[in-house]
Amino acid sequence: MGSPGRPHRYDVEVVGLLVSPVHRYDGRPGGAVPAQDADRVERVDVRAGHGVVGDRYAGRPAHRDAAVTVLAAESVEALAAELGTGPLDALLTRRNVVLRGAEVEALRGEEFALDCGEGVVVLRGGRPANPCAWLDTVLAPGAHRGMRGRGGVRCAPLSDGVLRLGPAVLTSAVPLDAARAGEPHRVLPRPRPGLGDT
Repeated sequence: MGSPGRPHRYDVEVVGLLVSPVHRYDGRPGGAVPAQDADRVERVDVRAGHGVVGDRYAGRPAHRDAAVTVLAAESVEALAAELGTGPLDALLTRRNVVLRGAEVEALRGEEFALDCGEGVVVLRGGRPANPCAWLDTVLAPGAHRGMRGRGGVRCAPLSDGVLRLGPAVLTSAVPLDAARAGEPHRVLPRPRPGLGDT
C-alpha cells in the first residue's frame, strides 16, 4: 500500500538511467548519432528542487518544474512494433528515467514516488516531454511523429533520494494501467470561456 496521498502501489522496473552534462542532440538532426554511452548510469542522485545531480537541467531555474524526465519503455517498444524496426534503444530518447510496468503518461499533473530501496524519490508530473526531430535519426524514420503523446513526462523533484537500475515500487495519487503504458496519451484542449458554455 502507498502513502495517504499516493494510495496506488505498483511493482515496476527501472530499466534505464541517463545523466547528461551536455545537450547531445544540438542543432538540426545529422547523419551520425552523437556518442553518449558515458551518459548511461546504474544509479542517479535526485535532489529536491534541483534535479538529477550532474544533469544539464539540474539547478536551472527555467527547468525547476521539469528537471527530471520519465519514460515508459513500452512506448518505445510499441513504436518499434508499429514501424517494424525490431528493438529500439529507449535511452536514445534522452530521458533520465526509463520504467517498465508503469503508465507514465497518466502521471501528468500528478504526484508519484519511486522507491528503489535507497530513499523514496517523490516527483510531481508536469508537462509532456515532447519528442524531438532527432528521433528520426537516432531511432528510425517516423519515430518523431510516432512518439507524440508518449514521449514521457517532465517532472519536478520534491524529495532527495537515489534511483538505481532494477526493481522499484511506484506509488501514485491516481490509478495506473500497465497494459496502456505504450499507448499515446492525448490531451484534449480545454474549452475556452464563452464558446459553448451554458
